[in-house]
Amino acid sequence: MWVLLFVQLPPLFNLPKSHLQCYGETVYCMGTDMLSRCNQADSPVDRFISVVAWNISTLRPPIFGFVPYNPILGETHHVSRANLNVLLEQISHHPPVSALHATDEKQKIQLIWCQQCVPKFNGIAVVNEVRGKRLLKLLSRGETYEMNSPNLLIRILPTPGVDWDGDVRIRCPENGLEAELHYGHKSFLGLRGSHRSVKGKILETSTKRTLFEFNGNWDRTITMKDNTSGKLTVIYNAEEVYSGLKTPIVNDLQGVRSTESAAVWSELSEALMRHDWEKANETKNAVEEKQRELLRERESKGETWVPQHFTLTRNKDGVWDCLPIHQWVPPAPIIVPLS
Repeated sequence: MWVLLFVQLPPLFNLPKSHLQCYGETVYCMGTDMLSRCNQADSPVDRFISVVAWNISTLRPPIFGFVPYNPILGETHHVSRANLNVLLEQISHHPPVSALHATDEKQKIQLIWCQQCVPKFNGIAVVNEVRGKRLLKLLSRGETYEMNSPNLLIRILPTPGVDWDGDVRIRCPENGLEAELHYGHKSFLGLRGSHRSVKGKILETSTKRTLFEFNGNWDRTITMKDNTSGKLTVIYNAEEVYSGLKTPIVNDLQGVRSTESAAVWSELSEALMRHDWEKANETKNAVEEKQRELLRERESKGETWVPQHFTLTRNKDGVWDCLPIHQWVPPAPIIVPLS
């Protein structure tokens, strides 16, 4: 899972991809299909454990000093991997809010994410708070798993670096289980703590009785202990997730929308790959200026921009939420090869 600061930086500091592509990759770029495992497990407990492992698998090691492009308003990213179809849309630009809808109609799986990043500076680091609800629905099981995201900690002092940090809660009202995860990192001076650590527990919601405890490192392995039997099991191996990743390819050029991330930023990405910084600056400025023109045009006409694929709401506390307009995401013109 990618979350970085939405700030304007020169192309020299850009990765050749959009934030939307990075978000999507956490769902469709996997060495092994951990999402399907969530639905295939027979018992509610085993399904919940699979959901915890899949949730951890959506993390990606962030790269300090480089950021993806800030998505333009209305930008989309549509990719398929086997039966999983993933569609993202930038549904707000100020503040930046991204929405994701992914479905596997064969497995009857649905994902709905709404994400807003709010940076806060504390003197030695920038804590990028990730707001928004994430839902995983196993429709054939009648189960909905609600979860949040850890925050991204960008350290400035004493040693620059970036890491995931904070608490994540996963709950499923239908099976009466919940999980508490804590993501940790090295201390201020690097003398305490563990790099990219995660520890937590799975418990019964009604009694708060802890059923399982787990700990490890999200970029390596995570081991779970059954509190009844004492049995230890490796529930997550990062090597399985990160190994054998395939680059998405265009399968139907005519079907690619003009709002597709790869289309919006194609010239800039090509310039970055060539290290043509003059062309990169020119191209990036042209994309941004076009957006300013469209904004001025809407304001002159008194028009309000409306998302194409999601309905958008905001509560009294300023928290954004979104719902997909369609139940199922159609197959995409961009696909992830399976072999």
